[in-house]
Amino acid sequence: MGVEHFYRVPGLSYGALSSKLEAIRSVCNDVVTLETEACYNVEVLSPLTESEERKLHFILSSPFKPEALTRSTHLQDLSSSTLIEVGPRLNFSTPFSTNAVAICGKIGLHKIVRLELSIRYLIKWSNRVPEDTIRKKIVDALHDRMTECEYQRPISSFNHGIVPDKWGIVDVMRQGRAALEGVNDRLGLALDDWDLNYYTKLFVDKLQRNPTTVECFDLAQSNSEHSRHWFFRGLMKINGEEKSLSLIDMIISTQNHSNPNNTIKFSDNSSAIKGYTVDVMQPEKVDEPSGFLKCSKSLDIVFTAETHNFPTGVAPFSGATTGTGGRIRDVQAVGRGGLCIAGTAGYSVGNLHIPGYQQPWEDPTLKYPENFAPPLNVIIEASNGASDYGNKFGEPLINGFTRSFGQVNDGQRREWVKPIMFSGGIGCMDATMINKEIPKKGMKIIKVGGPVYRIGVGGGAASSVQVQGDNQAELDFGAVQRGDAEMENKMNRVIRACIENRSGNPLKSIHDQGAGGNGNVLKEIAEPEGAVIFTNAFSLGDESINTLELWGAEYQESNAALVDEADRNFFNKVEKRERCKVDFVGTITGNGKVILTEEDWMDDKDYLNNSPSVEKIMHPFNLELDVVLGKMPRKVFDMQDEPLLLKELSLSLNLKVYDALERVLRLLSVCSKRFLTNKVDRCVTGLIAQQQCVGPLHTPLSDYAITALTMFDTVGAATSIGEQPIKGLISAGAGARMSVAEAITNLMFAKISSLQDVKCSGNWMWAAKLPGEGAALYRACEAMCQVMGELGVAVDGGKDSLSMAARVDGNTVKAPGTIVISTYAPCPDIRQKVTPDLKGPACGEKGIILWITTSDELRLGGTALAQCYSQIGNEVPDLDYPSKLRVGFEITQHLIAGNLIKAGHDISDGGLVTCLLEMAFGGLSGLDIDLPKSSDPISTLFAEEVGWVLEVAESHLNEVVSAYNAGSIKCLRIGQSVGYGVDSLVKIRCGSTNLIEDKLSHFFQLGKRPVSN
Repeated sequence: MGVEHFYRVPGLSYGALSSKLEAIRSVCNDVVTLETEACYNVEVLSPLTESEERKLHFILSSPFKPEALTRSTHLQDLSSSTLIEVGPRLNFSTPFSTNAVAICGKIGLHKIVRLELSIRYLIKWSNRVPEDTIRKKIVDALHDRMTECEYQRPISSFNHGIVPDKWGIVDVMRQGRAALEGVNDRLGLALDDWDLNYYTKLFVDKLQRNPTTVECFDLAQSNSEHSRHWFFRGLMKINGEEKSLSLIDMIISTQNHSNPNNTIKFSDNSSAIKGYTVDVMQPEKVDEPSGFLKCSKSLDIVFTAETHNFPTGVAPFSGATTGTGGRIRDVQAVGRGGLCIAGTAGYSVGNLHIPGYQQPWEDPTLKYPENFAPPLNVIIEASNGASDYGNKFGEPLINGFTRSFGQVNDGQRREWVKPIMFSGGIGCMDATMINKEIPKKGMKIIKVGGPVYRIGVGGGAASSVQVQGDNQAELDFGAVQRGDAEMENKMNRVIRACIENRSGNPLKSIHDQGAGGNGNVLKEIAEPEGAVIFTNAFSLGDESINTLELWGAEYQESNAALVDEADRNFFNKVEKRERCKVDFVGTITGNGKVILTEEDWMDDKDYLNNSPSVEKIMHPFNLELDVVLGKMPRKVFDMQDEPLLLKELSLSLNLKVYDALERVLRLLSVCSKRFLTNKVDRCVTGLIAQQQCVGPLHTPLSDYAITALTMFDTVGAATSIGEQPIKGLISAGAGARMSVAEAITNLMFAKISSLQDVKCSGNWMWAAKLPGEGAALYRACEAMCQVMGELGVAVDGGKDSLSMAARVDGNTVKAPGTIVISTYAPCPDIRQKVTPDLKGPACGEKGIILWITTSDELRLGGTALAQCYSQIGNEVPDLDYPSKLRVGFEITQHLIAGNLIKAGHDISDGGLVTCLLEMAFGGLSGLDIDLPKSSDPISTLFAEEVGWVLEVAESHLNEVVSAYNAGSIKCLRIGQSVGYGVDSLVKIRCGSTNLIEDKLSHFFQLGKRPVSN
């Protein structure tokens, strides 16, 4: 085999070239010019013929500039220049290569086995060529070291010299716990003292044999915090008091106060609620070309949410793509198969430190670890990754959040050095397919999707390391994955073909592959009956993969399913049609064991018959499912409350509203989010009734998102998000209550079936095992559950990430404890909704502005204002009266049904003034606001108490105000919307004092995105 090279100019688009040039100049400013070319590195089994080369030239070249692709380089390396080539790491094929090789195969170029794209940079200098230390920094600036490397010479072979390691025996029978400690360190298994003692006893006393390295690796992944959720299921002791309920018990109890509309909860890859019976379109035949039929189906509404924090911190783009892909597979794998509709996303990062845009609340002296990407890179590249994956897969991204924070208070640094990458998804499923079938002896296990790659090895355990940075850096890199959205789309079409098959869905059960790889998903799908799995039945993307890697790698775009042998022909036809691998890798044996065997002949008869010969073979994995997945002793967590050292918020008595507003509008959680929405598809599928952008300029402001279930009806589902982690630094309970309140006030303006029909996914990101944090999380959970009970909403699923801390220069930096509440609920009519953009002036009318609040307090602790002055404070906004929010929600829903509200927006980050300005931005409208004379302007405008603002027509004013008054909800008329266009005026007064008076365009520029990508 050899590698042939083809070169194309230019290598980068103008925008990408400018970005790279800026990166180089940040290291060394002596650059005169930067030229680039792309290099296609084509691995061939034998030299290409002239005819084959013409074919390859055709598919690699631009149709309008075929001459730009040549066999020789376009760049000449001179004495005053530096040539640097950067490409993907050689140890695994990229998605580009996978798809390119597949295309080559379809046009007869079977000699081509790998095709990677590298970029060559020719840097010309004004003076002498920089020394080697500068060159190294430039190389670092040009590539992502997690997924790319420098090619110091043209590639002549993709052979990375890796010889598959044989799995081995861990000698606990002679060495005891020390043997497990050795493999724990060597493989980065993240086993704690409890784990090491438990497994030593298991093998020495109960099984009375040595484990294999594959079994040790598997146990670490299958029983990691990431997979088992030990903390949420554990026995809690706080300040010596044993708690009667675990965290998960408390969360499940929220269901007692809500309508019983869940069809799936706490038991599957996603949750589901009752939807509607609608007409849908589906093909007459799914395994060959055919016409479409219109038929009636009962569709339930599906929701799931998860985070992908550790991989995104290490490699932001790849981490976010695979986080999005994993969440999509959670929807696919619900029941006996689900269909994706739309996604949501969220990002929490540290201080951005944008070059040339340093903010006064960002401390430039704080350092960041080398094994994590800096926050600015994370917010740009992670959002690029999530957007890119959804765009390529064909899923719109329609709602989200973003936040930046980093402070040092009393010597303790709190910052998202380890970031949050949140991904949620809404979908639907046939109501007749909610229950997975129980495995039966003789059923076949299939793997659907992409081939096995040596990527993501040990991700579950790596994500569970208590403080990121305690693991070896190379093990961290090895745990990062890569995404291939095109393969996910192919797999999705296979699953959809099964769901829509008019002869019946052949999928008896389906699970997505996530943490723990094949080891986890194949055991889960075989539970409790057991199975034999054949290593030689898997399609490999890299022939050097060893058995441990095959069993534990978290390669993406792969699901497992149970099917009958009789359906093998169906899957062969669908596999060929959709160009997606369907591997029959195992058989349900009925003996309660999972055996991974390396036998060449792949005959399952001996395993089905429990032949004694099976046990005579030394298998890499051979364990009873009860040992691995069965009920294990609960872990005990003994925690203490730690006193919070809070200081009163100290702001200048002469602080002007203008000055405060200039800071607040630049904060990431407040500023314009166009940098997130402009690059992502928000309406593909034709089912999106409301996405982020509203008003004449498509300003990203919407509080909620709405999807239809079908193109033939106006029923659907709404979803919203709430998270208030900075308030949680003052009071964990208040932070949780305000997160729930924000989710509900965001959902308020979409007309739903009932508040009691609202179900929530709760996602927890906390450094829970560090001093004081576990107790804080418990307090937050108690508060969340209590307020949900009073509101009548409930949690039906969620995930946790409990290692939200990173090591920086030997110090532990904890991320702010975060709970993200994602609501979803049925919408009887997706057309009944209210958006934030002011509408009166555009119609030549005067809109009346109403301020509805549930509290008489005006607390500034934990607000955007406090953060912008490098403080947190000690008095935090809170949901003091949940009943007022419940009543206010129901009144607002009634008014929406009566078409009595023109615009509406919740008060959140940035307070009342931000809420008003955002409504003005959305509607290109001016404002004339009079605050109550007795109020303190700063507190009134910047407090983030639970409330909302409405624009109503003057003719509806009395009816709207009367409705709120009847419910004892405070409703104040504070002004009107006047003037249309960017030059319209925004005026805010308090009594006779003018607080703000300027053109709308001035404030719009202040809030323009601080992030550029």
